[in-house]
Amino acid sequence: MALQSGVDRREFLTAAGAGGLVLAVGGTGCTRVDSDLRGADAKPTLTITPVAHVRLDDTGTVTVVCHRSEMGQGIRTTMAMVIADELEADWTRVVVEQAPGDEKLYGSQNTDGSTSIRDFLTQYRETGATVRLLLEAAAGQHWKVPMAEVEARMHQVVHRPSGRKIGYDKLVAIARDLPLPPKDQLKLKDASRFRYVGKEVPGVDLADMTTGRAVYGQDLRRDGMKIAVIARPPVWGATIASLDASEAQKVPGVERIVRLPEAKPPSGFHPLGGVAVVAANTWAAIQGRRKLKIEWTPGPNGRYDSTEYRAQLERTARKPGKVVREKGNVRAALAAAATRLEADYYMAHLSHAQMEPPAALAVFENGRLEAWGCTQDPQTARNTMAEVLKIPVEQVAMHVSLLGGGFGRKSKPDFVVEAALLAREVAAPVKVVWTREDDIQHGYYHTVAAEHVQAGLDGAGKVSGWLHRSVLPSIGATFAPDVLAQSDYEAGMGLTDFPYATGAYRAEVGPAAARTRIGWYRSVINIPHAFAIGSFIDELAHAAGRDPKDFLLELLGPDRLIDPAHEGIAGKPWNYGRTFEEHPIDVGRYRHVVDIAAAQAGWGQPLPAGHGRGIAVHRSFLSYVAAVVRVEVKPDGSLTIPQVDVAVDAGFVAHPERARAQMEGATVMGLGNALYGEITFKDGKVVQSNYADYRVMRINSAPRTIRVHLVPSDKPPGGIGEPGVPPIAPALANAIFAASGRRIRTLPVGGQLAPATA
Repeated sequence: MALQSGVDRREFLTAAGAGGLVLAVGGTGCTRVDSDLRGADAKPTLTITPVAHVRLDDTGTVTVVCHRSEMGQGIRTTMAMVIADELEADWTRVVVEQAPGDEKLYGSQNTDGSTSIRDFLTQYRETGATVRLLLEAAAGQHWKVPMAEVEARMHQVVHRPSGRKIGYDKLVAIARDLPLPPKDQLKLKDASRFRYVGKEVPGVDLADMTTGRAVYGQDLRRDGMKIAVIARPPVWGATIASLDASEAQKVPGVERIVRLPEAKPPSGFHPLGGVAVVAANTWAAIQGRRKLKIEWTPGPNGRYDSTEYRAQLERTARKPGKVVREKGNVRAALAAAATRLEADYYMAHLSHAQMEPPAALAVFENGRLEAWGCTQDPQTARNTMAEVLKIPVEQVAMHVSLLGGGFGRKSKPDFVVEAALLAREVAAPVKVVWTREDDIQHGYYHTVAAEHVQAGLDGAGKVSGWLHRSVLPSIGATFAPDVLAQSDYEAGMGLTDFPYATGAYRAEVGPAAARTRIGWYRSVINIPHAFAIGSFIDELAHAAGRDPKDFLLELLGPDRLIDPAHEGIAGKPWNYGRTFEEHPIDVGRYRHVVDIAAAQAGWGQPLPAGHGRGIAVHRSFLSYVAAVVRVEVKPDGSLTIPQVDVAVDAGFVAHPERARAQMEGATVMGLGNALYGEITFKDGKVVQSNYADYRVMRINSAPRTIRVHLVPSDKPPGGIGEPGVPPIAPALANAIFAASGRRIRTLPVGGQLAPATA
């Protein structure tokens, strides 16, 4: 099997530490250090950005140092599987260690954008293969035989002619002094010889997670630790007009009341500010916060109202905007169309609402800061703490716990910075605890969006022109002033990478000022773009009197590769950090997942009255996902989802079990978003507060069956964590129309299926 080729030059870093061998692999050059990479006092001068580390000690234990955060996606297992496979290691002798945040030692550690495998698979493989080659060379030297006669097999090296064997533990002392092998000697395994990759391997954290031993951010403890909860500004940019903390200070266990620095929009990664109640325990801190009497000056966003803002967005979406991609003459195509359709779609703000709210622990001593937390991006946390506390980044250490879900929320380090500020102020270890209400009312929300789409059908029922206007507040507005339109990368999630054979095509974006913190959220701007596009294709199919699946395939057109850079993009083409030469838009892969999902779902087979199937497809994070959702809509408006079929072409998949699990989770999340997800604002404040009024999908409303169909592929790996979400909402909406005749253009669905009252 051909896999993605590696970088032009490999980086290797070896170190003799604790009597073992330490190796790191990255992308541009090589160097050596003289201490174990684990050591807090290690100060190597590196000119490289390594991405994978493996350590082999004199007992033969292989330690994989994972530079990504584990939040249920299985990277600690998958990374170790890949390295162990190339290393020919016995899986029972492999352990995983979590890397602290340190760019010099571990390269990029931002666990976001579905990059952990798609960007680093080759480097992980090279790491294991390099250690294997060093051990084979050590065995050859030990036996004084040619390298061609030795072969690593299952934690031993075998001398093929004689059958002699020697364990890895006996070879470490020799291997660590050998020169690094040149690249032309490095041979990666053929896929037919994989022991673990592509197989069903249990998660390394599974036993601890299921028995309660796993340590998440909320589980962090330290002797002498204080607990803090914070009364944050209810409006983004609000400030304290007056504070009376006298009653709070009377609560038993409350020890300190601390005002935090105020952050004016755009606040970026900095905390919102507010008043912290520091106490001996969580209960006292929460009770003390309830006793605070704070008057707030609402600031510039104090009049933010979701209903008014929606109307504003929709008015803007019906007006011409900034052109981000244009092919052909859309105006002429629409004017000449035999049938012309238009529709407006709307999606509300979403909260990440992950199972574990944010939490972080910090200690500040002798000018040095040490922090622990459930962060997706320990380097950004480390850098931001240094910036806010005005200390050198070298004096900050950031450790990573397990994450009870993240979805992009925990890549923002504001909660870690809060703990750092309070640890310095209190001069004791401080853990900041966010409650569920804190998380839902003070997050970084997925953007609200209005999408206006027009298209024309010619006399044969084929699309002759398509106009799409998208209006939403940009993530960039959280970090910079005067950002009023989505960026090139945001438009590149469905608008400028539009793959359909529509004749003329024009995409525009309109201005929208952010009134709250906007953040990336699982699959990001693909969600509103895919909802509008996937839903409108279904509307066009019905207007043309065609089967939606057949119409979708015809609209995709023949198998071909598309490079949007040559098809009228006004700005910088976006392709998830890769070139279109590496990862072109492949219409054949779109068509293939549509065919698979439809066939597996029984598309075209008769259904009982009140049942319907809907289909949609979307490419994001370099992967192709098609979904068929089957629903039953009962006369009283209640809805059940008997089955969802998801077909996924993510290129080469290293860990199929985790890939299927992530697609199942994405399906549940996408359905929950579409049916219930809605954050609203009144007078600048979030209305919702907990799962009672910000609903996520519960087990009794989840699909009875979710079937994930992975496409076998030798293509370069694409993302897995995020691409499953975008096609779910349009497939659901299309299924509801097929079952009930009701067209869903506003999400969440909520009560739109309730029967009309007399």
